[in-house]
Amino acid sequence: MTYPQDPYGQQQPYGQQPYGQPYQQPGYGYGPPMPPQEQGLAIAALVVSIASLVVCSGLPSLIGVIMGHIAHSKAKRGEAGGQGMALAAIIIGYIGVAIVVGLLLLFVVIGIATDWDFD
Repeated sequence: MTYPQDPYGQQQPYGQQPYGQPYQQPGYGYGPPMPPQEQGLAIAALVVSIASLVVCSGLPSLIGVIMGHIAHSKAKRGEAGGQGMALAAIIIGYIGVAIVVGLLLLFVVIGIATDWDFD
């Protein structure tokens, strides 16, 4: 069995910390462990954003973007986890909004170009 070395090359008895270093239990960081952070809002935002791409609808895309922004700001403040998922939800939601707006513009341009009547 080997013993930990201190900075001066002297061996310390097992379990004893060198001078100037706080005692740390094996497997634990300094202080109590952090509780797991809630990621529910980020997960929900990502699910809604992906679902909006599947159904190709604008309202779920906007809801996913709004939920994603809320989850991202909470994660940046340290109140929740899932910052990456929230950012992905924002990006996917904006892509969904862009697709819906692009399709709407395409239909309007085609309607104008072919003189469609709605009678």
